[in-house]
Amino acid sequence: MPWLIAFKGKSGFSAKHTAEQVTKGVDGHGLTAIVTGPTSGIGLETARVLALRGVHVVMAARNVKAATKCKEDIIKGCPNATIDVMELDLSSLESVRNFANEYISKGLPLNILVCNAGVMALPFTLTKDGIESQFATNYLGHFHLTNLLLDTMKNTAKNCGKEGRIVIVSSELHKMTYKEGIMFDKLNDEKCYNSYLAYGQSKLANILHANELARRLKEEGADITVNSLHPGLIATNLSRHSSCMSVCLFGVIRHFQKNIPQGASTTCYLALNPKVKGVSGEYFVDNNVAKANRKARDAELAKKLWECGMELTKSK
Repeated sequence: MPWLIAFKGKSGFSAKHTAEQVTKGVDGHGLTAIVTGPTSGIGLETARVLALRGVHVVMAARNVKAATKCKEDIIKGCPNATIDVMELDLSSLESVRNFANEYISKGLPLNILVCNAGVMALPFTLTKDGIESQFATNYLGHFHLTNLLLDTMKNTAKNCGKEGRIVIVSSELHKMTYKEGIMFDKLNDEKCYNSYLAYGQSKLANILHANELARRLKEEGADITVNSLHPGLIATNLSRHSSCMSVCLFGVIRHFQKNIPQGASTTCYLALNPKVKGVSGEYFVDNNVAKANRKARDAELAKKLWECGMELTKSK
């Protein structure tokens, strides 16, 4: 049994609680959410539970065929679910823009944006935009997507009178990155590349993105919160590119892992639970506020990353 020892935090929830448990009694009807990476693991469970609570879920997926199958499976268990599937490849800035343009053209509202999709420990590759793949997929694609949809979220919050929420899935592995935190001058340098440190760098970037966006939205008085989270140690296909040694290590500690419903709980808690109304710019672990490392709390580093993201996505 995973997480044999788990204590409730101030929220009243712990690592043992599932996504269904932390959203029990929440009525999501009238809300619309985008979930990236919705075809497996915690992304699929997040999409399922949000739909179960009445949220209109848009599954933003690279593999439309797989997402459509997932949609059908969810509807079998929840016949009243409202789910759409749209194509989105976060490693391509063109695909991100096409998705945003199509979404906006549909005239759909947007209350909740769940930035969940990710890749882990890839061999060194560059995207067609010339960006290292983990940084591009885990951070930059979500940064661009969020910026392109931000006006839609602001208008939705204003028109419906309900707080918008942006939820960014990071990892405790943000603490295991390059010495500089973010290697701005060597992001795409194969000679300096380490697949695990590059993953940590992308997850650090997720937290910095959440913090800086939260600061900016607070400053302008927008009714949108932004929080990041660590879902926990979960056996999903995210680590499919990991080495044999890592797979063995995960095998040794499998008894301390969360299952997927527990792994999706913090995401769903932040997306729907009324207890986090007004909470923004925080890092959550096991459904409770936690403390990210020093680099993740560095406001100047967050601003520098924001400027980097804007430059990389300029004219895209």
